[in-house]
Amino acid sequence: MKNLQITAYMQHFIRQQVMPGDICIDATMGNGNDTALLSQLAGKRGRVLAFDIQKQALEHTKERLKRDNCPENYQLLLESHENMDVYAEEETVSCITFNLGYLPGGDHSVATRADSSIRAVESGLKLLKKGGLMTRCIYSGGDTGYQERDEMLAFIRQLDPHKYLVILSEYANRPNDPPIPVLIIKLQ
Repeated sequence: MKNLQITAYMQHFIRQQVMPGDICIDATMGNGNDTALLSQLAGKRGRVLAFDIQKQALEHTKERLKRDNCPENYQLLLESHENMDVYAEEETVSCITFNLGYLPGGDHSVATRADSSIRAVESGLKLLKKGGLMTRCIYSGGDTGYQERDEMLAFIRQLDPHKYLVILSEYANRPNDPPIPVLIIKLQ
């Protein structure tokens, strides 16, 4: 891998997962990087739902999708990721991505929170089809980041091992609370 950023690391797995025609969700739209990738991979026959609670994220993503000439297979929603089950059917989604924390370049006081993120994961796990992939970049720090990290890790560690494979990695030699990459694969 040439790029050692956590987002590039996770996109490696997303590229292996998403096929043309798939339904995908970007649970934390941010600046649109994952939304654009999912749109391109799912293609014209696919569908991408992208969520964020900040209008700035939606505007940045809209610009990114146009700049990258993405197929118009996406729906950008100014809504919490915990409501994703309103927009997709159970067991139909191939890939769901999360980048927890705050919008890069945005207001650091507006960040994901443990309670809504855990509800979003619970909802997302129901939406994933068998063999579906959920990626999570857990960023900690700030006012609530450590709490969210700790509660999220506790939650994913208790997932039924017969239903989900949870792969947790870490940057072992990086200072200052490096992000934690997590892959969850739905087994049944």
